[in-house]
Order: sequence, then structure tokens, then C-alpha cells
Amino acid sequence: MSTNKELIQSFYTAFKNKDYKTMQDCYSEEAVFNDAAFTNLNTQQVRSMWEMLVKRGTDLEISFSNVESAGDTGRARWVATYTFSASKRRVVNKIQAHFVFKNGKIVEHKDSFSFYRWSRQALGPMGLLLGWTPMLKNKVRLQAKKSLEEFMARNKHQTP
Repeated sequence: MSTNKELIQSFYTAFKNKDYKTMQDCYSEEAVFNDAAFTNLNTQQVRSMWEMLVKRGTDLEISFSNVESAGDTGRARWVATYTFSASKRRVVNKIQAHFVFKNGKIVEHKDSFSFYRWSRQALGPMGLLLGWTPMLKNKVRLQAKKSLEEFMARNKHQTP
């Protein structure tokens, strides 16, 4: 088993156990994170994002599989099952994670999932009708950014 593969397994085991501090320690000081909701997060923001999601996800369940690494890259599949707070709807989000590593830490992390599938579950009829549109994706991104900024301000995390 490679060090990078162990790092991915450690990251998702910590996530499963709601141990955001261990998750945060997996990232380099120069990390970047992207997914459909959170874009171009720097290290401080991504560390805060995981803390926020773990603290708010009272019924969050995580599973992961297919952990692989080769050279300085890696990937895993993971599933997040939770109640979306804005709509109180249950979501099962299937995600493919891609990583780039440097000096035993994550420097790039990109999560890919079907935004349309997610929006249909999380938003119901509005997601079904508008989940494929850039308009809804941008609205979700703006709300996610606002939530993260508010969380960081309340918890006195540094903001860029």
C-alpha cells in the first residue's frame, strides 16, 4: 500500500468518524479544492469547509471504496448520505474524488458528482426542473460560499 493510498484511506476514515481535524491535517499549506458547490477553495477554506460539513451534518453517513494511487495522484469513490438542511430532504450523493499529492499531503482535491442528480434529491421539484441549468448551479455555489464565509467568520477562521 502506498503512502498516498494510506492518506486517502485516513482522510475518509476520519470523515466517517467526523474527525475534521485529521481531515484538515491531510492537506498541504498550498491545497486547492473544487466540486460543484465549492470552487477554488484555498487551504484555509477547504479545512473550514470540512469542519463546517462535519459539525452541521448531524445525520451524515460516509462510505468509501475503490481507493487507488499511482505516483503523485490518487482517487476514491465515496458516498455521502445526509439530510439537506435547506429542504430537509434526504440525499445520497455518489462522488468520485481525484487527488494530487506533494510531500505526503493533498495539494489538489476535486470531487465530481452529478449536480442534476444531487439537485433532484436535495431540492425536489425545483431541482428536477432547474437542476441542469447553470443558473441553479450558480445559485447553489453562491449560497455555499456565503455559508462558508459566515462559518469562518463565526469561528474566527482566517478568510482570504
